[in-house]
Order: sequence, then C-alpha cells, then structure tokens
Amino acid sequence: MLRVLTFAGFAALAMVAGVTRGSTSTGATWSAEERSMLASLTLDKLDTLAPDPSNRVADDTMAARFGRHLFFDAKLSSNGKVACSTCHLPEQDFQDNTPLARGVGVTGRRTMPIAGTAHSPWLFWDGRTDSQWAQALGPLESAVEHGGDRTQYAQYIAAIYRREYERVFGRLPDMSRLPAHAGPAGDSATRAAWSALSVTRRDEITRVFSNMGKAIAAFERRITFSPTRFDRYVAAQLAGRAHTSIDSLSQDEEAGLRLFIGKANCITCHNGARLTDDHFHNTGVPASSLVAAVDSGRTTGVRQVLAGEFNCLSPYSDAKPDDCSELRFAVTEGDELLRAIKTPSLRNVASRAPFMHAGQLSTLRDVIAHYDRAPRAPFGKSELKRLKLSATERRQIEAFLETLSGPPRHRP
Repeated sequence: MLRVLTFAGFAALAMVAGVTRGSTSTGATWSAEERSMLASLTLDKLDTLAPDPSNRVADDTMAARFGRHLFFDAKLSSNGKVACSTCHLPEQDFQDNTPLARGVGVTGRRTMPIAGTAHSPWLFWDGRTDSQWAQALGPLESAVEHGGDRTQYAQYIAAIYRREYERVFGRLPDMSRLPAHAGPAGDSATRAAWSALSVTRRDEITRVFSNMGKAIAAFERRITFSPTRFDRYVAAQLAGRAHTSIDSLSQDEEAGLRLFIGKANCITCHNGARLTDDHFHNTGVPASSLVAAVDSGRTTGVRQVLAGEFNCLSPYSDAKPDDCSELRFAVTEGDELLRAIKTPSLRNVASRAPFMHAGQLSTLRDVIAHYDRAPRAPFGKSELKRLKLSATERRQIEAFLETLSGPPRHRP
C-alpha cells in the first residue's frame, strides 16, 4: 500500500519538473480561435465526473478503500504473485513500460494507464468493456494475467475481506461445499466444476465477483491527472500574465503546440482535456513481431462488449436500460472498425514508451515519424494522410509532447 501514499508527493515533483525544464516563452500571440482551442485542451475543461449508473458504489468511499486493497493484493491470482498493480504501477503512470503486459503469462497488448479512464465510455484498446468495473474483471480470469477463477476469489474474499465486503455490499452468500476452483474460464476441470454448480450458486458467486470489480472501479475512478506545464502555460496566456519558469514554453515547444493544433492535425483525435476522442482508429500501425495472432481491433471488441456478461445491460449492472445508450447505439459494422484501436490520452505520454497497442514503436520520435509517413495498414484501411513535416517540425512536436507530463493524483 505504500505506493498509494506517494500520491501526495507527486504534485511537488511536478512543480520541480516545471521549474527545472521551464524556459522563457517567446511572447507568442494566439488568435481568438486558437486561444479557444488551447483552452479546450486544459484540465480546467475536464468535465465533472458523471455518476456511473452501472455501479451503485462507484462514489462510495468505503468501496474505494476496499477496492484499493484488492488492487494491490497479489493473492488474487493463480500463483499469488500478480496484482492489478503488477502492471499498473502507480509510480509509472499506472502502466509498466513494457511492450506487452506480463502477469502469470504474457498478454498480446500493452498495459493502458488508468488516470481519467472513468470518463471513457469504452475500456481496453478495442473497447471490449463499457465500464471500469467490467474492465477490472477481465484480467482476473485471464489465463495470462491473474489466471484465477470465481470460486477461488469468492472464498478468498470471505476469508480475508468479509468485513470490508459486507460493509459495502451486504451479506456474503454461504461459501460451504464450494469447489476450490470453479469458473466459466480456466482449464477444463475449472469449467466442469462451474457447470456442476446450480444456476443459483453460480449467480451468487458471480455477484461476489462482479462486486469485486465494482470496488476496484471505485478506487480507480479517483485516479486523475495533475496540471502540467502546458496547462499552466495556457492559463497564463488566457489571463494575460507574464510567464514564469513554471508556466513557460520554449520556442520549439510553442512551435510544436501550433503544429499539434494545426498542420499536423494531432487535435483531430487527441482533443479535449484528456487529449483523446475516446474513439477507435486504424492508423496503419505495424503488426507486432511479438504477437502471433492477428489483432482485429474494434471489429472484435464491439462484438465482445455487446455479448459481455458484465456490460451495462447485464443482470450484474446497476443501470436501467435507458442509462446504457452508449452500448445500445454502438456502431457494430463497417470497414472503419477493422483494426481500429482506441485513441489513448496523451497526458504523460512522454513517460510511457514503448508506444502503440503492442509497443510496436519505441520512441516518441518513431511515433511522430510514423504519422508523418502515413504508411499503409497491414490490413484494413489507415486513416492517415502524409503530413510532410520537416525534421525541425517533427522535433518541435516531440518537444511539445514533453510538456504534457504531470504525475497522476488520487482524489479523496
């Protein structure tokens, strides 16, 4: 749990970074349209976090405290060595800087950061779940992530976290005469033991399992962003204040910002306060040499979320059907879904190498060069068009992206 306590010191580190890396701004002028665009990208414009109707304890403090315990508990795995925090490291922007996430095995995709994901309607690179709590459940049963099963987890909750669970969710079901390992995922013995349970027993255990996800989501929901040098720069610009060392941008950084919102078209997908449109795009990223399977992206992800056991319309959701418009009206067909991957937030992007959904590109310089070249997609159709940036312009965009760094913080 000690890593959670380091949140309090993150803001101070961010300020130090701003002081040491700051430089005298050029006094550049921005048009009214540009100023409005810049303002739309700052944390001041981050929408108030809306309630999650599918999770009635999303904003419950006790649920968040319980979820924090679960997030850091490595016993919630088949080998007792893998926790959520194994891949989502607080001190590394809640990701792990590896091309492919590693749990009890190796996954086929990159670990995504957590900060701000409570604002997103879709989770995972392909959007195969529609809530933080549903997302939290997938890795627990994944054979290559936590590798555990539902009766294992339910019995562990009863033995270790009974008091915390029952204070939030009410009385646990009877755990007697349950097999040690049973669940709809896992090996054949685990699945057979699950099938042998009555429908009522399976539902009881699944409700405990889904409540684990809701508690973890209540914790993750509070992980958000800290202001960056970019945010402070824009605030000073809009207020007409003279820039200081903690809110200034260099000439290259300002030039990179102009390119970001202009010629380079970055803002087309990386917009809003989180610098993401929350949509899915095929940008011609090369296939990973580390992954044998073909990654179809959103084409597969949208089918999975619609059929998902824990989606917004499921019996384990606390939402009413009218609350689930994102799911009900999700785009399910079209060539644009093929190999389309979710746009990640660019906040803290400079500290998250390697890049793309399977770590295919090693550096920010590689990423910018990729978007400049706009190569053909391995399959499907890339949305990119050549930018024809100069070497100086590419360097300036990279310099601007460095100003978006600010450690995540945990709100009360």
